[in-house]
Amino acid sequence: MRIAGFQKLTLLDYPGKVAATLFTPGCNFRCPFCHNASLVLTPGETPLFEEEEVLAYLKKRQGILEGVCITGGEPTLQGDLADFIRKLKSIGYAVKLDTNGSFPERLFPLLDEGLLDYVAMDIKSSPENYEKVAGVSLDLQKLEMTVRRLIGGSIPYEFRTTVVKGLHTKEDFSKLGKFIEGAESWYLQSYVDSGDVIDPVFSAFSKEECAEFLEEVRPFVKNCALRGI
Repeated sequence: MRIAGFQKLTLLDYPGKVAATLFTPGCNFRCPFCHNASLVLTPGETPLFEEEEVLAYLKKRQGILEGVCITGGEPTLQGDLADFIRKLKSIGYAVKLDTNGSFPERLFPLLDEGLLDYVAMDIKSSPENYEKVAGVSLDLQKLEMTVRRLIGGSIPYEFRTTVVKGLHTKEDFSKLGKFIEGAESWYLQSYVDSGDVIDPVFSAFSKEECAEFLEEVRPFVKNCALRGI
């Protein structure tokens, strides 16, 4: 599998587990606030880690690390993702997948096979505003399929939204709440300029503004909270 980034230790990316995080190159979205621009815009220019090197490290860290988070970019673009996850599972790791949810036909087989232990899906905005925030035309029905499968399934999951001044309004969030109604968990996180942003013209909302957005979604989900704000 193509691995463009390897964070050997994280206490944040996989809830409740000491983990490592792998970054895959390439994405079908062009969110203008994306903080991994180089992975999205120039995936072929990013140096790659050897898969065997990564697996060898993870084998050595068995008993210290508990999980592996696979993020991107969009990991489901990797044609050999399932094979790679099987290798992780064979050496005893729990696997968390971060996804934009736009490829249910690739995600669902991973769920059906029991390869994933946790899924985090980015919910970009309300359905009416989704394409503006994602930066591309897309099939909202596919996104809804993924949302409903996660809500109705048995795999632990979370939805999360990065809120960006200039792209989101308060009105977006009650509509977003209806889109994910019945969800177990939804987190709102603030935009941060990483220095590798696709379009670095945006800014963050205040904590008070974010708290107002949170209240718009709270009636529709079981648990919601600000994250990193």
